[in-house]
Amino acid sequence: MSSLTSVATVADSPRAPTARRGALAQAGVVTLPVVTEPEASAAGPDSATGEDSGGGPGPATEGVIDLLGLLAYASLVAFFRLADDASLAVSLPDKADLADMAVAQFGHFGLLRQRITELGAEPEQAMRPFVEPIDAFHARTAPSDWLESLVKAYVGDGIAADFYRVVAQLLDEPTKALVLTVLADAGHAQFATARVREAIAGDPAVAGRLALWARRLVGEALSQAQRVAADREPLARLLAGGSAVQLGEIGRMFAALTDAHAERMAALGLAD
Repeated sequence: MSSLTSVATVADSPRAPTARRGALAQAGVVTLPVVTEPEASAAGPDSATGEDSGGGPGPATEGVIDLLGLLAYASLVAFFRLADDASLAVSLPDKADLADMAVAQFGHFGLLRQRITELGAEPEQAMRPFVEPIDAFHARTAPSDWLESLVKAYVGDGIAADFYRVVAQLLDEPTKALVLTVLADAGHAQFATARVREAIAGDPAVAGRLALWARRLVGEALSQAQRVAADREPLARLLAGGSAVQLGEIGRMFAALTDAHAERMAALGLAD
């Protein structure tokens, strides 16, 4: 996320049936192949958490804390953005639904902050390196109206959530479970697709504007994910998993992110 969580799920296998993927896309959900986890033997039994045999922090811990700090700040920003969206909604049911989603995001923030503390780090320090890039992303992609805000949450933030979800496959089981929990769709995918489709049905001309907006968002989101992965050495080491093979998997993951975008566009009724 660059902020909002989640509008995608990891596929059950790298070759999830096409029919199943299509059915999920119609519901506003897309699937991605799972990145292979690094061999545990490459770094010892505690390599996923980064702890050495003496119980102290190992090099991988910094990468895990980076990822959790990134997600924590993204969740906090998502809370504020959803609260703003709720204030812009016209109907009371829409205001209530968006407010519920905002509360869920703040709950995710609390869980991530707790896990960072459990790993022996300060949550504020873990989040600080990501304040500028996340805020800059949102400044570059400020929506001009409510519909653009919904498309941004679904398309732009969905790309970011896909990225985080695949990286989660490299984590220890407790942290992986936490990351997948905070990335679980809190209802925003269905909400966004329904409202955007309703708007297009009422005014088909709006589809062209929203399609252009979505294309811009996906470019910005992919560039953001690549920059964050490259700029933070601990996070880059986590992504590499200590394996040249894993680097190849990460490269293929970025290609899969682009494919997932096409499925989201179709779910919105904005096919490229």
